[in-house]
Amino acid sequence: MRAWAMGLGLTALMAATTACGKKEENRAEADRAAAKAGFVPPSVTSRVDFGGMMARRFRELDRDGNDIITHEEMPSTNSRLWELDRNKDGEITESEFFEGMLARFDRMDLNRDGTVTSEEREASRTERPTAPSNPVATGAGAGASAGAPGNAN
Repeated sequence: MRAWAMGLGLTALMAATTACGKKEENRAEADRAAAKAGFVPPSVTSRVDFGGMMARRFRELDRDGNDIITHEEMPSTNSRLWELDRNKDGEITESEFFEGMLARFDRMDLNRDGTVTSEEREASRTERPTAPSNPVATGAGAGASAGAPGNAN
């Protein structure tokens, strides 16, 4: 009787493992189909989350930990990150990096709500506004009501 129960338990375990494997196969197939179709899942990134991601990125680039990104630390010589070097001294300081990256976020935040959706991110790639659109972030919106686009002083 005991051996029969153990056999039954092993059979159930094998069935569960097989079902789990099928689920993973189905998920992988769905992921492949989505990638083939060019599907990108919708996303929302807050300014705070973006800042955290950029802090990690800065630390990855600043390999010597001196709070400055130099030519030797750049991922490539023609990196777009050089646009962040405001004083053109060939180094990107921590403040230059964060101010520049948050300005990029603000340009993507087309409706000025402090978050960037995947739709805003895609739209900003084609529209390329020249100035940050977030009046709160730039200080231009002091006294303007939050969340009211176009409501400036």
